[in-house]
Amino acid sequence: MHKILIIFGTRPEAIKLAPVILELAKHPADVESLICVTAQHRQMLDQVLSLFNIKPDIDLNLMEENQKLSSFTSHALQSLSHVIDEIDPDTILIQGDTTTAMVSALAAFYKKIPIGHVEAGLRTYDDDNPFPEEANRRIISVLASYHFAPTERAMDFLLAEGIQKKSVFLTGNTVIDALLAILTEVRKKNYVPETLPFLPESDHCKLILVTAHRRESFGQPLRQICEALKAIVERNQDVRIIYPVHMNPNVSETVYSLLKGQERIHLISPLDYKDLCYLMGRSYLILTDSGGIQEEAPSLGKPVLVMRQTTERPEAIEAGVAKLVGTSRDSIIKSTEELLQHSNEYNRMASRSNPFGDGRASERIVNILLGRPYEPFRHNKVKE
Repeated sequence: MHKILIIFGTRPEAIKLAPVILELAKHPADVESLICVTAQHRQMLDQVLSLFNIKPDIDLNLMEENQKLSSFTSHALQSLSHVIDEIDPDTILIQGDTTTAMVSALAAFYKKIPIGHVEAGLRTYDDDNPFPEEANRRIISVLASYHFAPTERAMDFLLAEGIQKKSVFLTGNTVIDALLAILTEVRKKNYVPETLPFLPESDHCKLILVTAHRRESFGQPLRQICEALKAIVERNQDVRIIYPVHMNPNVSETVYSLLKGQERIHLISPLDYKDLCYLMGRSYLILTDSGGIQEEAPSLGKPVLVMRQTTERPEAIEAGVAKLVGTSRDSIIKSTEELLQHSNEYNRMASRSNPFGDGRASERIVNILLGRPYEPFRHNKVKE
């Protein structure tokens, strides 16, 4: 019996690991999987656990208000080291680039336990963008034993850094597994969220979903984003914006001070994942600094404008389903209005396939962990 300890702490990790957890549960004779959460994000994490009906075996509940990276890192390292000693797993499975993932990898390395890294190989090679995620994922890559790369580019980055080819596996991204599972449920039940009573009934109203919360956007970049949103609704009377505002006070205080009470801009609490999937499907286009949404939106045929200086997901840019627009007010306005006012440009971005996955990444990862054959992910590109 192979014992796997799965560690995560934030909402994005939970979304992307949930399909793997559910797939592992299909093999009770071969694997025992245990779940430990750090609760780096408490409330938003709990939403996802409830949605996928996942019950952690260990909940460290390490979240503190406005916590500092250094204090969380030191506290998490000590706590996770104790958990690993107690459980003594054969493999530790982590996802992505959070501080929880990086600390889990370090704790596992100290105990000489193999590490499986879901979503390995993403890179910008700019330690400040995104911060601290770029450094986190590169640290993890040095320590991991299984590198589950979502795309060929991610795999190539790992190989170029000297990672042994036998430990790199092309799986696709598990977020597509999660998205497709939720969309299937939403469509079967004709689901309409109670949290979004103000959704426009008319298709003539163009709905823009906005998410912006990254650490490198704190301060002036986020103020520029807010000024752009205000100008977009003032200049385009057929536009309505919905912005689920992150709970971090560095985000919420800026956003509410600049946009509260603005006509046709709805500032709402963070949505659970099902409602977010529904809202992405209803949107005309999406403005975001989220990595996950860059991966999910192509499956919904929604153009994405990425409000960041760099992206570790250039596949979306190259496939034509996303565009990097930065955080300056004028750049965001210009790129948004191009899509609002020019149908050819909109249709070009909205009609591409998804370069990040096909809904079978979790199946591949579990087969690899169990030593079984797997068929690598291949992206079927849209012909020009």
